[in-house]
Amino acid sequence: MDPSADASGPAEPQPLSGNERQEYERLRGAAAVRHRRLRHAAACVLLVLAVLLSPLAVVATWLHEEITDPHRYVQTVAPIARNPSVQSTVTNRLTKRVVDQVDVPAITAHLARNLNKTGAPSFVVNGTRMLGGPLESALTNAVHRVVHKVIASDQFPLVWDAANRRAHAAVVKVLTGEGTSAVQARGNAIVLDIGTLVDNVKQHLVRAGYEKAAKIPHIDRQFTLVRTDKLDEAQGAMRLLDILGTWLAAVTIVLAALAVWISPAHRITLLAAGVGTAVMMVALLVGLAVVRGVYLDSVPPSALPRDPAAFIFDTLVRFLRESTRTILVVAIVTAFATYLYGPGRGARAVRSAAARGTGAIGRGLARGGARTGGFGRWLDVHRAWTTGVVITGGALALVLWNHPTPASVGLVLGIVVGILALLGILAGASGPTANGPAADGPRGSDPAADGPTGSGPAADGPTGSGPAADGPTAGGRHGSP
Repeated sequence: MDPSADASGPAEPQPLSGNERQEYERLRGAAAVRHRRLRHAAACVLLVLAVLLSPLAVVATWLHEEITDPHRYVQTVAPIARNPSVQSTVTNRLTKRVVDQVDVPAITAHLARNLNKTGAPSFVVNGTRMLGGPLESALTNAVHRVVHKVIASDQFPLVWDAANRRAHAAVVKVLTGEGTSAVQARGNAIVLDIGTLVDNVKQHLVRAGYEKAAKIPHIDRQFTLVRTDKLDEAQGAMRLLDILGTWLAAVTIVLAALAVWISPAHRITLLAAGVGTAVMMVALLVGLAVVRGVYLDSVPPSALPRDPAAFIFDTLVRFLRESTRTILVVAIVTAFATYLYGPGRGARAVRSAAARGTGAIGRGLARGGARTGGFGRWLDVHRAWTTGVVITGGALALVLWNHPTPASVGLVLGIVVGILALLGILAGASGPTANGPAADGPRGSDPAADGPTGSGPAADGPTGSGPAADGPTAGGRHGSP
C-alpha cells in the first residue's frame, strides 16, 4: 500500500455520469413526491380532527365558562325572573297551592251550623252551601293579587339572583349527577326547587292575613324542567365535557394550526379549515334547534306551559348560540379572506378594484398637495408586510376580546378593512417618484409591482411601459395591492 495515498487523505468522489445524474434526479424527485404526499395525508387527518372537534369544543367551553362560573351563571339565568310568562306561571302555581289549603266546604258548613244555632230561617241556612263558589273565587283573586305583587316587584329579580348565586353549585352537581340542591336530578327528570321563592311569598301572604299560606307543602315547590329517558347518558357526556373544558378548544386550535403548517398548500388548507368549521357551526345551530324541540316535548303542559318553557331553554343556551354564531362569522370571514388572497379570477378582480380605488384617492390627494413622500413609498414597498401586521392585530384583538359576539367580529373586521384602505391611500399619495425608488432598477423588480394578475413592470425593465416607469399619474405602482 502506498503511504502517500494515506497522507493525502481520502480520495475525492468521482463526478456522476449522465446516466447516474438522471437516476439521482429521478430518485430525489420520487422522494420529494412521497414526502409531499405524507404531508398532505397528515394535514388532512389533523384538519378532519379539528373540524369534527370544533362543535364539542364550543359546547365544552360554554359548559366550563357559563355554567361553572358563578357570575356567568347568574348572568345567564337572570332574565328568567323578569319574563312575564314565567312570572305568570309562578303566580298561578303558587296561588293554586295556597287556595288548595283552604277547605271552602268546611267553612260553608261551619257557617251553616252557626246560622242554624242562631235560629236563622232554613232557606238562609241552606243558601250558605251556594257560597262555596263565590268564596273560593274571591279568595283566589285576593291571593293572586298578593302573589303577583310579590312576583312582579323589583325585589323578586334580586331574590332570584341571590338564590341562584347561592345555589350555583347545585347546577354543576346536576350536570354531573351528584349532590342535592335547588336544581336536582330526580329519576329521568331535572326539577327546579323554588323553595326560597315560596318562603318569600309565604311571608307576604301571612303578613296579609292568609295564615293558611304557611302550610304550602314542600313537594309543591318543584317545577319539572326536563324529562328524558337519556338523562344518565346526558350527565355522563356533561361530566366528560366539563373535564375537558377549555382544553378541548385549545387542542382543536392547535390541530388546525398544525394542519395548515404541515400542509404543502397552506392557503388551501386554511380555506378548507374555514369552510369546514363554518359547516360544523351550522350543524351545531341546527342541533340546538332539534334539542329545543325535544325539550319542549319532554315537559308536560301541566308541569310548565310551553311559552315559559321555551323562554327558559332559550335563556339557558343563549350564550352558547351566541358563541356558535361568532365562530361561524369568524370562519366565514377567514375562508373569504383566504380566497381573496389566492390566484382566482374573482379574487384578482376584487384586489385590483380595491387597489385602483385606494390608488386613485391617494393620487388625488397628492395632486392636491397632501403628499406622504418617503413614508408613502415605504408603505408601498412593504405593503405585504403591513397588511399582515394589520390582519394579525385584528385576529389578536378577537382572541383577547372577552366573549366576542358577531357584532364585535364585524367591528374588528371593519376596523381592519378601514386601516388597510387608509394604508393604500397613504401609499398612493406618496407623490411623483420619477427620481425616486420607483424609477430604479431594483424597485421595478419588486414582486408587489406585479399587481393582482401577476404580470407587472418587472418584465418590462426600467425603460418599459409598466407602471413603475409611468409614474403616479399613469395608474401604476401605487394602485397595486
